[in-house]
Amino acid sequence: MDAYDKDSDARPGQNEPDGPDRPDGGEADAEETGGPAGAAEAGGSAGAAGAAGTAMTSEAAGTDGAPGEAAGAVEEAGAVAAGAVGGGSGETGAVSSARRPEARTGVAALSPRYQIGAVVALAVVAVAVCAHLGLVFLHVAPSNTLTKQHGAAVDEWVFPEFEQNWKLFAPNPLQQNVSVQVRAEIGTADGGIRTTGWYDLSAEDGRAIDGNPLPSHTQQNELRRAWDFFVATHDSEDRPVGLRGSLSETYLRRIALLRLDRDDAAGPGGVVERVQYRSRTTNVKPPSWSGEKVSARPTVRELPWWSVSPETEDAADTAAGKAGRTGKEGGAA
Repeated sequence: MDAYDKDSDARPGQNEPDGPDRPDGGEADAEETGGPAGAAEAGGSAGAAGAAGTAMTSEAAGTDGAPGEAAGAVEEAGAVAAGAVGGGSGETGAVSSARRPEARTGVAALSPRYQIGAVVALAVVAVAVCAHLGLVFLHVAPSNTLTKQHGAAVDEWVFPEFEQNWKLFAPNPLQQNVSVQVRAEIGTADGGIRTTGWYDLSAEDGRAIDGNPLPSHTQQNELRRAWDFFVATHDSEDRPVGLRGSLSETYLRRIALLRLDRDDAAGPGGVVERVQYRSRTTNVKPPSWSGEKVSARPTVRELPWWSVSPETEDAADTAAGKAGRTGKEGGAA
């Protein structure tokens, strides 16, 4: 009977083979290296290390190979060993790792009910914006079939919040500078009458706008639109045409009172009795290449004197009402 029993747990002797010749030796090596993949990696590493060792031994023994070739063999063997180990690790990581599904963002992250609500809201906003742009386009466009049939509906939507005066489709845009001026008759404290000089209201608005990155709507359009309103509702003799003509006069009188009070035109103890407007229109000089000839002489339009007593009476009644309310609140306190 042999000293080494295959079925026993005894270790092999010095003269007995170890490795593939043992039936259980291969299984033990496979388990220690982690199965077939580990055996392959270990085998590759061992082969690379053996190649490196052989190359170094050949160089030390003085074989026929040159020292440079031996060094190259060593580097190549090291690269092969590193590649074998890295390849095994990469393959193992690819097998063990799994991709996670990407999280949805934006509208896609909402539930179907909220997605439908968002789509409906966007559709309503889009329809409203398109309708608004269409009505504004019809308002500034030249007269056509749609504006003749639905002009009232367009005006009701546009006026007064979305009024436009771009002159975008005018064949002859405005080519004039219009300056609106006003003066007043002042009742002095001693019972006399004093007439002020002309206040250039357009120039005051221009100075307020010049250099101002955010000028107010009043400074830009109040006086200009009021004067356009007056001109459109009066004939060549400055007589009002319909109720809108009378309304435009009232509007201009109130603007005059506000501006004169701002400039302290009445002075101490003075009262504005009447106001008078005039406009000074000058043509814009055309460019030299146009060949157009226009007159450089300004045109002056002077309106009759208007009494401001209705406006002053309304202001006095308003002030008296405020004073009365203030007195009642003080007495109650």
